[in-house]
Amino acid sequence: MFTASSRRRFLKSAGTLLALPTLESLGFRRFARAAAAATPPKRMVCLGIGYGVTEETWFPKASDVGAGYTLPEGLAPLARHKNDFTVVQGCSHRFANNPHGGSTFWLTGANPFGTAGQSFHNSISMDQVAAAQLGRDTRFTSIQLNASEPGMEGPGHGTGLSLAWDHRGKPMAGFNSPVIAFHRLFSAEDAPLEQRQKLLGEKRSVLDAVLEDAKSVQRGLNAADADKLDEYFQGVRDIETRLSKEERWLSEPKPKSPLPQPGEGLVGRDEVLLMYDIIVAALQTDSTRVLTFRQPIQHLLTSLDIKVAAHDMSHYALGPRMEASKQRDRAQAEMLATLIDKLKSTKETDGSSLFDHTTVVFGSNLRSIHYLDNCPTLLAGGGAGIKLGQHLAMPKGTPLCNVWLTLLKGTGIDVESHGDSTGVVKELAGTTA
Repeated sequence: MFTASSRRRFLKSAGTLLALPTLESLGFRRFARAAAAATPPKRMVCLGIGYGVTEETWFPKASDVGAGYTLPEGLAPLARHKNDFTVVQGCSHRFANNPHGGSTFWLTGANPFGTAGQSFHNSISMDQVAAAQLGRDTRFTSIQLNASEPGMEGPGHGTGLSLAWDHRGKPMAGFNSPVIAFHRLFSAEDAPLEQRQKLLGEKRSVLDAVLEDAKSVQRGLNAADADKLDEYFQGVRDIETRLSKEERWLSEPKPKSPLPQPGEGLVGRDEVLLMYDIIVAALQTDSTRVLTFRQPIQHLLTSLDIKVAAHDMSHYALGPRMEASKQRDRAQAEMLATLIDKLKSTKETDGSSLFDHTTVVFGSNLRSIHYLDNCPTLLAGGGAGIKLGQHLAMPKGTPLCNVWLTLLKGTGIDVESHGDSTGVVKELAGTTA
């Protein structure tokens, strides 16, 4: 049980956040769930593929726009869902400069040199902007998934620990296997409640002590050191926020998983399909409402019996490399179609489907080979109220962050800009954006 001092610390820290969610013992969590049952919540899933696509066969022809466009070869496995997704081309990030980085700035649109004196800078990713609002009432504010492939931070995806970057532009770690993700979401805690409460109290005590030590050296610092210390304080506050949320959910049992416990050792295609199952299960149980998945690159090729190395394939030309690239595109489209199938077949309490309330984003910061313009972008689901079933060819250089801003506004997020956005995409926006 909490001691008087730990209870005061809890109330004090919680008071710096939102007052109502800290009173869940008085029934506010039940109230939130009742409201959610009447009105299914909005959700967001972002799927990053790292290296781009086969330009010649993934993108519809730029002149073939609107609802009647011809589905290209690379997207053909998605034909049964054609009315429920939109392909956007012509968008890019103004400051993108890493020909091997398909993920680092994909959801942020940041200027890597945007902070004086720093050789690398990132900003908050779209998923985390959404999570700040959509994740208030769930056990996990957001979930970051990665493939189990070694060197995921290297060529193809670029710098980062997942697709997600926090409000300070710092990388957020993810779960690197479906087994780890499954247990975090659904496995019961082994330790008794009292022991877990004690452990949280100890973590708070350590934070308090560290914070006092940091404050003791605050005076007399130069500007650069003061900035570093301020960043450190913000990191401590972020940890405090996570501990407060964990504390509120300590006595709440995890939901029963709608899928069996996964086996070890799945890689490539099987791993992606299993991660998709976990994504659906996480949304179905309302464990979280925001997920990202940084997908495998080389392991996917190996699982498809493709003998070409991922980096070599990215430099495709007519011949085996291009055929390998096209085979990968088709496999990714097949798996995405399966995910959409499952989102559509999973029903909400009001009879609608998960798909009706979920925004699915699929793409990369790289177009093909090492080109950073015309980022491949596919949007599906009803979560943001966007216009689906069409192909949009935007003017060259349109900020990809305009698409992200449109999705955020359509999801009900109160935000005026994101990254280098200049406004919403009117051709995409529904009535809420």
